[in-house]
Amino acid sequence: MKAYCISDNTDTVMGMRLAGIEGEVIHDREGILKKLNELIQDDSIAIILMTTRTVEQVSDTVSEYKLNLPKPLIVEIPDRHNSGNISAAIDAAISDAIGIKL
Repeated sequence: MKAYCISDNTDTVMGMRLAGIEGEVIHDREGILKKLNELIQDDSIAIILMTTRTVEQVSDTVSEYKLNLPKPLIVEIPDRHNSGNISAAIDAAISDAIGIKL
């Protein structure tokens, strides 16, 4: 099982490559969706790491995949600018899953 990183900046992808995780820098919504769908179809991919900004661009699709697909695990990671509020995203995902606002 492998992991793959989708990022909006080169620094994150380079850091992941140093840790042995392949990745790609993608800036546009269509490119992110295309790569995400390719990775979903690949049985060898167990974890997809996505920076906050990439998740924000395709948040509707990512939420749907997280709720409905057993594999791969999609994990939002902060980028080097530490943008976004990941705890709010986690709260929203839990609220969607259980139907109760936290």
